[in-house]
Amino acid sequence: MNWCTDDKPDIIKSNSYMQGMIMQEGRQRMLICLVAGFVFGTMTPTWATQDTGRWLVPVQMPYEAPPKSPQVPDVSVPPNNKPLSPEELKRAEALLPLLEGKQEFWAMGEFVHLGEPVVPVLVKGLTMPGPRIRYNTIETLSMLHATGAVPSLLTTAKEPNEIPRVREHALRVAVRLDPSKTPEAIAVMAKDQNSSIRKAAAFEARYVREKPVIPILIEMIADDERFVGLTAVQSLWILTRHETEFHDWEVSTKQDRQDWTVEWLEWWNSEKDSFELPEPRRPAITH
Repeated sequence: MNWCTDDKPDIIKSNSYMQGMIMQEGRQRMLICLVAGFVFGTMTPTWATQDTGRWLVPVQMPYEAPPKSPQVPDVSVPPNNKPLSPEELKRAEALLPLLEGKQEFWAMGEFVHLGEPVVPVLVKGLTMPGPRIRYNTIETLSMLHATGAVPSLLTTAKEPNEIPRVREHALRVAVRLDPSKTPEAIAVMAKDQNSSIRKAAAFEARYVREKPVIPILIEMIADDERFVGLTAVQSLWILTRHETEFHDWEVSTKQDRQDWTVEWLEWWNSEKDSFELPEPRRPAITH
């Protein structure tokens, strides 16, 4: 009998077929049990090795958190705090035009390395031709945390002939550096002809924890542009947490907002003498 051909006895073919079916069915059952155990957590996954037939049970190894990183300075080279030499002042002047172009990031880094003593030179970039230079000047002042430049930044923010993008960025940085000096600029920008400038003033006011900004925001509720009024009332809610009557601000008309402004004014006139700004809410910490 040639066992290399398919001419096997039917009994042998039948037994081989049955063994194959049994093994396949066993694998399917094991796979179903493993999936059910992982999904429903009703069993510990186990499996048998093909060589020895022993059952293996996975074990969770103890977890050790990685060690905390040591405290490191914000910059590898600390910024300069000494007065600039005549050579360094001349070099800073030469860096100003480079705030626009392929070397602008390098120039910004050089200003940061020179430190706060370079601010009197750097603020000259706020009036240089080219909006990119002026914008990057503001960004560099932000990186230097140059509180002494806030008056110059506010002058730029109030300048009606400056482009909106630069004005908005100047106000944003000034608010972050010294918000106490910004209410007057916010009042000016709140009456600007450009609605995007008015919206920027209404938005940034929420970060100015000074009582003078509250009446400014109340007047802005009745702005011709609904999105400006909506931004103003959102800033008022954040600053005061005053709960008003329910109004549909999203579809309000200017007349609606004028009526609702009266409600805010009545509240403020009765509370302004004794009102204290509440502490800002901190984001919830989730574990």
